[in-house]
Amino acid sequence: MLLCGLASVSAQTRPKESAREACRVDHVEYSGWKAVQISNPWVTLAIVPQLGGRLMQVTFGGHEFLFVNEQLKGQSFPAEVSAEQKKWFNYGGDKIWPMPEGSNDEQNWPGAVGAALDAGAFVPQILSQGETCTVRLVGPSDPFIGQQYIRDISIGADSPVISFHAVMKNTSGYPQTWSEQSVSQYHTADARSPGQSNPDFWGYTPVNSQSIYLNSFHVRTGNASTAGYTVRDGLFAVHSIETSGEVWIDSPDEWLAVVDGSTKFTMVERFRYQRGADYPGKATVIFYTSRAPMFYLEAEINSPLVRLDPGETYAMDTQWFPTRMGSDVKTVTYAGVVGRPLSAAGTPAKLTLAGGFGVFFAGHLEARFYDRGGMRLGALAVQQVTPTDLVTLEQTVQAPADTTRVSLHLIDRQSVDRGPLGEVAVLPAKEQ
Repeated sequence: MLLCGLASVSAQTRPKESAREACRVDHVEYSGWKAVQISNPWVTLAIVPQLGGRLMQVTFGGHEFLFVNEQLKGQSFPAEVSAEQKKWFNYGGDKIWPMPEGSNDEQNWPGAVGAALDAGAFVPQILSQGETCTVRLVGPSDPFIGQQYIRDISIGADSPVISFHAVMKNTSGYPQTWSEQSVSQYHTADARSPGQSNPDFWGYTPVNSQSIYLNSFHVRTGNASTAGYTVRDGLFAVHSIETSGEVWIDSPDEWLAVVDGSTKFTMVERFRYQRGADYPGKATVIFYTSRAPMFYLEAEINSPLVRLDPGETYAMDTQWFPTRMGSDVKTVTYAGVVGRPLSAAGTPAKLTLAGGFGVFFAGHLEARFYDRGGMRLGALAVQQVTPTDLVTLEQTVQAPADTTRVSLHLIDRQSVDRGPLGEVAVLPAKEQ
């Protein structure tokens, strides 16, 4: 029932707080490699320190997100071998690379071939476990660019959220300017036919309304006229089955989403945009699509270009949010992914709330009711939710008599407000 005039859910309607769960760190074998595993009841991470400190796999709800090269499982080729053979060994997974990339001068990184930052052995350190689990990966100094990477990967005990703190340090004796780039390879092969691309696999990020790029994106390699790149409803979309190559986007909105529409598993990567900063090629987000024989989509996030004096450091902070959502992504909030936007139809006495979402935290959805003057009239817990399940909201409730606007918030199991999933005006049912 509705508690009119109250600003929060009562003790009777609020779900009981679950017992505190724990995360843990273990030394394991993963696909033939010595690995460090971080896990909690929601998510399992497999880190292979000897391969450039790679996060090799993320498993959530039984779904494995990242591409792992079947041909190289259990193998390791030092940077010296890569340089001697002039060959990049693409193991897959997620790693940190420098930007800008190119071969014109020493202010550009020529690529991963022979690079200690890509193939060097990182030293793992367990910083914490229990309520929060953090593994630090300390890399070697790369003599070519004079940089060292130190990367912390963390999860908590009670959500699938993954946090990254990636530090680059100038180990040379003179000032240098570089950008850090998070490079994440997502598996895009069709699960029913592994020799073909998944026909319903997508990458999304918001476009810049004042983009410096023609059509709001720049195709750096590959076919610029492909139907695999589109802009709709303010979102840039890459459809992996229809394109191969690299595309740059100057998105200021601090998120990208990688969506497997066939399984409805989605990963959202969040970053911090620094307005007015200089980004490599002006791009904050890059997508790269590879097709046969290796099917993957790279989601890349760039930091600004940063000038570091000898010994100085810079840190890039990002977060990943695994959840459930199909290819009908409309937007992303701090609480989750919106597929079917919130609607509120009818009269306050019989108000139907509807929408489709993927959430980042377990808890419940709370509807908040406002009058024409913006005063909150009351709130109601309407549905229990969890990140591992698609959220379909179809609820008819009784709202306060003067309700003209409704917002929908996610309240986690510790009663923390994780933010809105939508806010709409109340419309008569016939207007929906």
